[in-house]
Amino acid sequence: MTASRRAMWPLYAAGFTTAFGAHGVAANLGGFSEDAVTSLIVLGGLLALYDGAEVVLKPVFGSLADRIGGKPVLLGGLVAFAAASALYAIADSPGWLWAARLGQGAAASAFSPAASAMVARLNPAARRGRAFGSYGFYKSIGYTLGPLLGGVLVWAGGLRLLFAVMAGCAVAVALWAVVAVPAVPPLPRRRQTVADLARRLADRSFLAPTACLAAATAALSVGVGFLPVSGAAAGLGTVATGAAVSVLAATAAIVQPQAGRALDGGRLTTRTGLLAGLLITAAGLAAAMLPGLAGVLAAAALIGTGTGLITPLGFAALAAATPEERMGQTMGSAELGRELGDAGGPLLVAGVATVSTLTFGYGALAVVLLAGALAVSRAAGSCRCRAGRRCR
Repeated sequence: MTASRRAMWPLYAAGFTTAFGAHGVAANLGGFSEDAVTSLIVLGGLLALYDGAEVVLKPVFGSLADRIGGKPVLLGGLVAFAAASALYAIADSPGWLWAARLGQGAAASAFSPAASAMVARLNPAARRGRAFGSYGFYKSIGYTLGPLLGGVLVWAGGLRLLFAVMAGCAVAVALWAVVAVPAVPPLPRRRQTVADLARRLADRSFLAPTACLAAATAALSVGVGFLPVSGAAAGLGTVATGAAVSVLAATAAIVQPQAGRALDGGRLTTRTGLLAGLLITAAGLAAAMLPGLAGVLAAAALIGTGTGLITPLGFAALAAATPEERMGQTMGSAELGRELGDAGGPLLVAGVATVSTLTFGYGALAVVLLAGALAVSRAAGSCRCRAGRRCR
């Protein structure tokens, strides 16, 4: 195994850490009122703190990684995540729970885009699809196992134990990164004005993959949040609905490395893969409109497959179209797009469901994805890049 490939493992572990931190706590706050999670408004505020910090800070830390190098930002974020987690594990008071959750989100905003940028910088263009596929695989494992492992830890020792384990995980990954991840020095950069940044982020080589990533994240969030509601309405038990969500997450995890390898091997173009991913995801949302277990399981499998296609291809397209010296800024901005999709998808479905039914909510998001697929198909040159070629 080469040094560059060994360096990937701590970066994959960092991806797992941020996913585990997001879902491991979020999935278990509502059932643990002893920690002052005593109302829905309090629960909503605690959930929003983590994601809100990421929306604001990811582009900032991505740009910082370009300026001083990815490794210091990666290590600083992991250490800060460990400190924020330990804060609540030690203090054990409601006020410190808010502070710890905000600190975790801010810290994840640092090491998440830094890790993505280093995945791109440490791999040649011909291997980036596979690298981003593997990175997405381990993040998906964190999303999948976070609620389960978090639930076990909360059952065994409360939220304090969960936060203590997250602190230990971040420290272990940071130490691993110190040893295994090489320094990736910043590259000389031409001075960039606000107008230059706006033009680059408004270019279709950035907008198209980022919009696809946001759409995929929106569908994934809707699947995780609303498929159990559909299952319960159809009379299914918690085991069946939980299995459906696991199918979604597991499918997304399995598909991502395969999609990355296909891109690197020239068997799949970015444009074709993104188009197929949007169509498959839209089909999954349409399947969610069907009643019963068959509709829920089909929706989970199709949404997982579609989002698993889009995620590594979208990031590989962004890396191919980005100057090396601006990689962190691009990845941070793209992560911002994903966070907006993560929030916007459930809001759209819930809003439509409020005035009609959940079935129509799924249909509304499916229409949005179909519109995105139409836009991708018309943008003949925007994402037609194979491994090693720039998107145009």
